[in-house]
Amino acid sequence: MRYMLLIYTQEEAVAQMSAAEDARIRAGHGAVMTETASRGILGGAEPLMPTSTATTVRHKDGKLVVTDGPFAETKEQLAGYYILECENLDEAIDWASRIPTECGGRQGSVEIRPIRLFSPNDGATTG
Repeated sequence: MRYMLLIYTQEEAVAQMSAAEDARIRAGHGAVMTETASRGILGGAEPLMPTSTATTVRHKDGKLVVTDGPFAETKEQLAGYYILECENLDEAIDWASRIPTECGGRQGSVEIRPIRLFSPNDGATTG
């Protein structure tokens, strides 16, 4: 099963990181990416730009509404993700436990979500 591992952290803590802490965290991510790639289970892994660069698109009363920033205000922000092909949830949890989430002395979290199979033809009607 494919899993998306969503990394949450506190952006103000990231901004306060020392160069040494940044290097340590990057090395930790590099180790996870290298090992998962060598095992053939890495489907992708990318850091995200800060929420200040986000744009949210929604529909309200039949109109398109585009706003700057994230959809919701939260204490932690989505900072990046991994997509891994794991045998089961226990394996996904093991990988999530290896992903660095601490920045500026604050601990973040990793949310694990199974990826639902989807085909562009799902729900399409045929004539």
